[in-house]
Amino acid sequence: MSINPGKIWNNFHTFVSSLLDIPLRATVFRDLIMNKAKLLDFYRKSAGSRNRWKRRNSFYHRSLENYFAFIIPEGKKVLEIGCGLGDLLHSVKPSIGIGIDFAPEYIEIATAKYPELQFRVDDIEDLTLKDTFDYIILSDLTNCLWDVQKALHNIRSLCHTQTRIVISQYNYKWEPILKIGEALRIKLKQPAQNWFTTGDLENLLQLEGYQTIKVERKLLFPKYIPVINFLFNKFLANLPLINHLNLINLLIARPVLSDDQQYSVSIVVPARNERGNIENAIKRTPEFGTHQQFIFVEGNSSDQTLEEMQRVKEAYPEKDILVFKQSGKGKGNAVREGFDAASGEILMILDADLTMPPEELPKFYDALRYNKGEFINGSRLVYPMDENAMRFLNLLGNKFFGWFFTYLLGQKLKDTLCGTKVLYKRDYEQIIRNRHFFGDFDPFGDFDLLFGAAKLNLKITDHHQVS
Repeated sequence: MSINPGKIWNNFHTFVSSLLDIPLRATVFRDLIMNKAKLLDFYRKSAGSRNRWKRRNSFYHRSLENYFAFIIPEGKKVLEIGCGLGDLLHSVKPSIGIGIDFAPEYIEIATAKYPELQFRVDDIEDLTLKDTFDYIILSDLTNCLWDVQKALHNIRSLCHTQTRIVISQYNYKWEPILKIGEALRIKLKQPAQNWFTTGDLENLLQLEGYQTIKVERKLLFPKYIPVINFLFNKFLANLPLINHLNLINLLIARPVLSDDQQYSVSIVVPARNERGNIENAIKRTPEFGTHQQFIFVEGNSSDQTLEEMQRVKEAYPEKDILVFKQSGKGKGNAVREGFDAASGEILMILDADLTMPPEELPKFYDALRYNKGEFINGSRLVYPMDENAMRFLNLLGNKFFGWFFTYLLGQKLKDTLCGTKVLYKRDYEQIIRNRHFFGDFDPFGDFDLLFGAAKLNLKITDHHQVS
């Protein structure tokens, strides 16, 4: 007999909720909650005791700070809405950090505590701040806002095209336990709150023109006990299904902004023993973008591939073609050296075996420039393929890798091993700067780029190509 932990938890939740007379999924109506003046009064009165309550639950707050510090790279321009005492904003080490809160008492304490940061009284539901930011934090805020959709609407004026919104909120399944904690005075008693599922929040974000990049679930046991912490928070909390019981939901989103701008393109063609395909890579690639640069990187071939590259370069003088032999081994090395030599604003990888038809490249280009994603990943697993394009065992392995990396990176992927990858050069340069997080481990180059894009919170979009 199988045990469903989610079903057990929901039954427990329903039972405890009925005992405490707490609604399972509270729908917040104005006649059921404090008015905004009373809400402000609560936070103004609780400001002085907030440090004491944070010390009492220091493991939770320290864990939250570590999660945000991993998500947000150091040196970014960061805004925290509902900044409280400023500890979370300080933990992400911004180059410019601004915190706003509608309670003046919090702003006064935060300013004294972190003079290197900027704090000001402002209300996201009646915003006066005029600026744009790389990252915007809403931590434990959506549960106490009067009008969450209006707040998300106002945030758009603070975004540029690459802004990331990072939202943390309690898992609503924990509502009865948190209420018990308040009753036992081990947690600060809160006024009536909103209780959103991640699905509720994603719907509100979509209504206001945002796209969810990924959802992460953390912290199964919010107290520090050495062995228990490892077992619950390092192991069980990361398992599928069980992670839906975690206390913290972290949601990363971006504004969907697009224009009709055209870009220059560098197409990197790593090749080893592909002499017969080199000229077709030029002949079959349609014209698109403001300028096309072809970069052929030869990888120690035995069939005169390098000589063919040189011949093609001379045969097509009207094309911007760069040819060189890679200094190391493996496709990963060839791609990195090709990208380093690229001058285009958009970088593309075209495998020299041409199993991804060059005729498809304009679709990848349009997907990127129209902001359908920020890292366009080719997928061969939708349309019918030539019978030799992928052997059955390779197909199974690729599907497993797709499932595994979807789980690992928090973004849906079908075909991680497809060679076609398209991204902006500016984003690739950030991947280079963040490569120390994972190291130089990937001889193929695919995982290096995917891990790097996920670490930067780029929206990864599968593009289904015809093979």
